[in-house]
Amino acid sequence: MVCPIRPLLSLEADRLSKTFELETLKIRLNDADFRRLDLHQRIQRSLRALILDGALSPGVKLPATRALAKSLGVARDTVENAYVQLQRDGFIVRRGGSGSYVAEAVGTELRGAARRRIQRQGYKRDVMEQSSGLSRRGQVILDSGGVIDPQVIKAFTPGLPETRNFPTGVWERLQRQTLKDYRTNALLHGDPQGAEPLRKAIAVYLNLERGAMVFPEQILVLSSTRQALYLCAQLLVDAGKPILLENPGYVGAKKAFEASEARVVPIDVDNQGIRTDLLRADQHGANCVYVTPSHQYPTGATLSLQRRLELINWAAENDNWIIEDDYDSEFHYEGLPTACVQGLDKYKRTIYLGTFSKTLYPGLRMGYMVLPQELVSAFTYARSVMDGHTPQIPQLTLARFMEDGYFNAHVRAMRKLYAGRREVMLESIGTHLGDIVTALRPEGGLQIPCLLKTGWSEEKTIRQAAAAGVHLLGLSRLYASKEKKQGWLLGYSSLTAYEIEMAVLRLAKALKKP
Repeated sequence: MVCPIRPLLSLEADRLSKTFELETLKIRLNDADFRRLDLHQRIQRSLRALILDGALSPGVKLPATRALAKSLGVARDTVENAYVQLQRDGFIVRRGGSGSYVAEAVGTELRGAARRRIQRQGYKRDVMEQSSGLSRRGQVILDSGGVIDPQVIKAFTPGLPETRNFPTGVWERLQRQTLKDYRTNALLHGDPQGAEPLRKAIAVYLNLERGAMVFPEQILVLSSTRQALYLCAQLLVDAGKPILLENPGYVGAKKAFEASEARVVPIDVDNQGIRTDLLRADQHGANCVYVTPSHQYPTGATLSLQRRLELINWAAENDNWIIEDDYDSEFHYEGLPTACVQGLDKYKRTIYLGTFSKTLYPGLRMGYMVLPQELVSAFTYARSVMDGHTPQIPQLTLARFMEDGYFNAHVRAMRKLYAGRREVMLESIGTHLGDIVTALRPEGGLQIPCLLKTGWSEEKTIRQAAAAGVHLLGLSRLYASKEKKQGWLLGYSSLTAYEIEMAVLRLAKALKKP
């Protein structure tokens, strides 16, 4: 006996392909935005899109679940689940014995809006979809490409600390103690300026170790140095106004300033740091300068004492601000580290930035600012608008980590470790890459700048290294002026001596192959 339902289904499927937006639906199902969804969700989203675009008008009858399932080559239950969700969301109504219909309640305000917009503006759909609709500031951020941090340890990643030696057991114990002592209070909103115990610990550390002059009331705890830079640009520099930046310099600072629509003006550096003669001669009228005096990024130069005093006097005479990024000053390997600019600045024109991402581990996402008293309220209010506060549990745990001496002990251990790795790196570069680059020996820090010798192209060497699975950061991209030096910035702090040797050998092999 022949089942009578199959010919009827075939007839209904043929009719369906003529009267219903079947091909459009199939195209929608393969939309890149839907591919990760379950099949019934893809059908539901595709039908919803057809309704909102006006392809399926209010009152239109939808095909029976069995017929649509056959046309799409899926199980009937899959289509049924999609219809159920559409009904729950109010896009369709289902009438017993009659069928499923597009709901009248969808209305004309949403229905066909995208199509009318294309017609009104005279754009094709693909052009409209390419338009971001961003503000001018948003477009600047999009064009900049952001600052992408590595998700895994890669050879030569600059500024990445060794995390395998971090005392996680101690940290876990201190965190348990924090939760036990503070209980549910640690789960509430925190002070936008930062937890008081941590601010006190930071002040003690900076006064003793960095020669600063800091009180806890001046400290603002943040998620990162980049957040601090963004706040500086937002609060101190009007859109379109200039801000001075070391050249070459930290690309994260440049992008943070540009995202705030500040105009970045480069000031050259030499082997003594930023050139204060160029600073004094600058005629752009900038009221801020960003500097990395302890270890200039990326050259590794230390700003001389004379230039530190000249920098301070320049700021005081012109009522300007110094943004001092002391990002890795803890890791100084030769002689005694120079006191920070903030501690020398009796005129209180210096904003000091520090981070725990390099001294402890990147995933902590915690940094801080030391502000002149007159700026504390404004920066705290701005921070409260931006993201409220830094999570309390990590702050309170870090405060105990510092109070109990673990922070200083960890820094001392890492300083010794990194100093040894720097020597391995320099020796390995000289042995295997000596005919390609000249390594500039830094007094401290977590990376080594290398200048390419005549006849070698930065772009080509980066491309060859990438083909061999080695990531290189080119020096030229760190320059804001037209004149750029060719080379690489090689990080070594996250690699063991063996890993350094193997990575350098791999790079040398990639560059020297015929």
